[in-house]
Amino acid sequence: MSMSRLCVELGGAYYNTKSQVEALEALLRKLPDPTKPIHTPPVDRSKPRRARQLDTDQVQELIAGYQAGATVYELGARFGIARRTVSAVLRRHGVPMRRRSLAIDQVDTAIHLYALGWSLARVGEHLGVDPTTVLNCLRRRGVRTRDAHGRPRS
Repeated sequence: MSMSRLCVELGGAYYNTKSQVEALEALLRKLPDPTKPIHTPPVDRSKPRRARQLDTDQVQELIAGYQAGATVYELGARFGIARRTVSAVLRRHGVPMRRRSLAIDQVDTAIHLYALGWSLARVGEHLGVDPTTVLNCLRRRGVRTRDAHGRPRS
């Protein structure tokens, strides 16, 4: 190949940049003035709240409610606190915790419903217990559980 045939275009499409400069200047005009302070509207955030504190009478009422058979979920809803907080208050005051499990016939029902494809949450709601309670009962009986997508766990 001879040197006379080899051509290299040095400027090409970018040699005349006038239209590109004009486009950039138009974009710059759309931007806010950098010398002016930026005004951003205040963000509507709720202020952090302090954890709800129960007074002595409320604590005694909570303990009495639990001892009368109310669940930690019911008491949490009644007093506007989390179920874990209810449990912590009860533990702090030396109240023995109930472990609500399923009766043998309920476990059989849970196994049957779970085998039909019901979720742990749905079985728990049907039987009036937490899904974790259902899971624990199924595991104690040796039932293989499914993952969140319905596939058998390995």
